Amino acid sequence: MSGYKIFEGNPHFLTTTIVDWIDLFTRKEYCLEIIESLKYCQKNKGLVIHAYVIMPSHLHMILSTAGDHKLSDVLRDFKQFTSRRLIQMIKEIPESRREWLLDKFSAAAHKNPKIRHYQLWQPGNHPKVIQTLPFLEEKLNYIHQNPVKAMIVSDSTHYLFSSSAAYCGQSSLLDIDLLI
Repeated sequence: MSGYKIFEGNPHFLTTTIVDWIDLFTRKEYCLEIIESLKYCQKNKGLVIHAYVIMPSHLHMILSTAGDHKLSDVLRDFKQFTSRRLIQMIKEIPESRREWLLDKFSAAAHKNPKIRHYQLWQPGNHPKVIQTLPFLEEKLNYIHQNPVKAMIVSDSTHYLFSSSAAYCGQSSLLDIDLLI
């Protein structure tokens, strides 16, 4: 994690990953919970979403914040809330992998003295500040082409859990603050 730092006031490319790269976001219910949590952060915590994609085991995003909100605080709160909420959902909805998932998240928590029951997210977000147009274009392309490279869709604008459509003038599940 060393070398990664959030420089408040700037957009950042970030990656948040499920422990052990577990493919949790293969169910639409979990993806929709992430969307709702991001919407809450937009409305109540000053989160500005410039780009995103929800992949099976991780999220890639370009984010910043408005006003005096700190991106590091918003990310911390987002990860804490979604961790609790997703664990609750795993326990409540019909989930064929329930015991396996809970065992994995419990085992990860036992390795971390700061966590008592379940650890869903890996520590850190690997933030990289966006400072140049070429770097921004590279990261936007990377985010939007991720589902294509993973062979989930053949056209990035067809992937529902991504901002790709917004950058092509189409509707998106989240309000996107376009950067280009």
